[in-house]
Amino acid sequence: MRETAVIVPTYNNPKSIKKVAFDVLQNGYELILVDDGSDDVVEELFEDGEKENIHFVRHTTNQGKGEAIISGVKKAKELGYKHAASIDGDGQHLASEIKKLTDAYKDGEILIGARNFDLEHVPNGSKFGRWFSNFWACWDTGFEITDSLSGFRIYPVSILNLPIKTSRFDWEMEVLVRHADAGRVISEVPIECYYPTADERVSHFKKFGDTMAIVWVHVQILPFKWPGFILDKLLGRKRK
Repeated sequence: MRETAVIVPTYNNPKSIKKVAFDVLQNGYELILVDDGSDDVVEELFEDGEKENIHFVRHTTNQGKGEAIISGVKKAKELGYKHAASIDGDGQHLASEIKKLTDAYKDGEILIGARNFDLEHVPNGSKFGRWFSNFWACWDTGFEITDSLSGFRIYPVSILNLPIKTSRFDWEMEVLVRHADAGRVISEVPIECYYPTADERVSHFKKFGDTMAIVWVHVQILPFKWPGFILDKLLGRKRK
């Protein structure tokens, strides 16, 4: 487990973040906790005796989930890791499931933990949003992706070299596309998760604004994809 650090980006999740952190630590991982400009400084929520194996990184202002993950990957690289897992700070992801990813991980790929959405409390809107996002993710990457919106992933430190322009929730889509464009692999492993009720969950995902930002990622990329698609058809080549 010491081969994989775990990044938890967090923004104003004071009720869940300590539980998430202790879950990661109890499963034997070194934790990089990225406070993306929370109103209450996350490190101050922990007692001195609770900070062992936690590396705190703080943005003084909110920069977005993508930038938080980038900061976490930079820290993982500084600590000597070649890749790092990322899970959300809202309590949806279970640290015990990280092992499914680490057991399947191959160097240099992005590995996605594909969530089981056949659960209670999962709104139909969330299911539709995942289907819509998956359609475009498969098109733009050439890989079969069933949960492109999952924040439960393993990233290689090579993502630091990708020409990514986004920084918020749309970053999680763009990193897949840029990684695939660089000739690298995207894989998935099924995972279980806990999907909180509406009363329990704290989400900063803006359904309209952030969805449109993700769509815009694809709109900008599509003109560059059509020539390759047409060439593949003419030459009889199959996509990945």
